Amino acid sequence: MEAGLFAEWLDGFAGGLRLLLEGLSVVCVAIGLVVTVSQALRLRQRGYRQQRPFNAIRLTFGSWLSMALEFQLAADIVATTTSPSNQNLIQLGVVAVIRTFLNFFLAREVETEQKLEDGQKLRQAHSAAGGIPSNSLREQSD
Repeated sequence: MEAGLFAEWLDGFAGGLRLLLEGLSVVCVAIGLVVTVSQALRLRQRGYRQQRPFNAIRLTFGSWLSMALEFQLAADIVATTTSPSNQNLIQLGVVAVIRTFLNFFLAREVETEQKLEDGQKLRQAHSAAGGIPSNSLREQSD
């Protein structure tokens, strides 16, 4: 009898946890949308119309989507653990694949954007210093 009661409690707990995780996923998308739109509006007010600020905005929203997918994946893991149906397994697999691809490409874009920003800072430091010899620039970037 105690095992049945524990299993019932575990199912209830898992259902509540899944609902919480799915809610957090939706909240992440909503927060990401608000943060991204406000960032875009601030950049537009400043008159930025180049490609790099657009990339920064995309990366911001992509990061929030990635976080939302993490919560969704956790919710699907909980659902699959307590009731491993074919539908739950398929959902888990699909979310895991999407999350993996999104995180891979997002990490690659973040790395590229960081390199661009580092190069820009180095060029600004070079011009502010009144011209540092090219050998010194190479040493600083290594």
